[in-house]
Amino acid sequence: MSRRRTVGVSASVAVAVGVAATVSALAVTRPWEPRPRVLDLAGDLRVHDPALVAGAEGEPWFVYSTGDVNVGFGAPQVRRSDDGGATWADAGTAWDADTDPEWVRASIDGVENFWAPELYEHDDTWYLYYSASTFGSNRSAIGLRTGATPDPDDPAYGWTDQGMVVESVPGEDNFNAIDPGIVEDADGNPWLFFGSFWGGLQLLPLEWPSGKPPAGAEPVTVASRVGVPDNPIEAPYVVERDGWYYLFFSRDLCCRGTDSTYNIAVGRSREVTGPYVDADGKDLVLGGGTPVLGTEGTMVGPGGQSVSRGHLAFHYYDGTSGGDFRLAVEELAWSDDGWPLALAVRN
Repeated sequence: MSRRRTVGVSASVAVAVGVAATVSALAVTRPWEPRPRVLDLAGDLRVHDPALVAGAEGEPWFVYSTGDVNVGFGAPQVRRSDDGGATWADAGTAWDADTDPEWVRASIDGVENFWAPELYEHDDTWYLYYSASTFGSNRSAIGLRTGATPDPDDPAYGWTDQGMVVESVPGEDNFNAIDPGIVEDADGNPWLFFGSFWGGLQLLPLEWPSGKPPAGAEPVTVASRVGVPDNPIEAPYVVERDGWYYLFFSRDLCCRGTDSTYNIAVGRSREVTGPYVDADGKDLVLGGGTPVLGTEGTMVGPGGQSVSRGHLAFHYYDGTSGGDFRLAVEELAWSDDGWPLALAVRN
């Protein structure tokens, strides 16, 4: 099993005493309920769409995130923490102009930076998935690089491009090939979740060691926003816990500063292939979704999430800094009936 997807919750969190985290500001709190733990972050926190790798005790943590057009030729940005995810420092970009994926530039016009990466480790190989697209278009693709380590300070560091994993073409595909997330099922088979707007969130089988889909595989829809204009749903991220697969996703609108309406929701299934339902039993394909985090106080539009070793990472727009985006990390708690609990960041 990859440590990328471990969702273990420590015993201290499971029995923590405090005011319960709730998904509703009006919910009753009880002092015996588990409480999430929000990490007090410092350092370089200007992160969008974080892919978190939470290290074990004494190991570094990493966040790979959406690239900046002005840095490293738009490659995914890398940040490192050496104190358990509290303090973050710039660690460069995943690649530079010399190793830019030329196939992207040749096939998708207008790509300026690479979005929403995903990191997954299998059999001592790290798989770095990345998104190539432009705003408002589903002419998109998910690419893949492989390497020995996510740590830029390691002598073995370096990413080899493996080309395209899946693409979407306007007029041919009713999905958008961005926002990758990987999970393995109980038999060790890998699956790719992806999607943004258009036909919703998609599921595609992959194969090891290529990290790509088998010939003839076609995406299947696992979540959608029925009746909501433009189908604003994206950033699928699945983790396994206690025999359930939890599909976290972002919905509504990001990237608008303090006008963003982004929020995080979740559904779950006993099978990686679904169907995924929310706490009320509503299928995510029919618009279901149990709220996890939404705008609260100066934390505006949380989303673009990932989960590693029981920690939820996401970005939000900071109402105290003109709506600039910021990284947040917190240790999830879980309700007695098996649903994730999270807390708003207090600036």
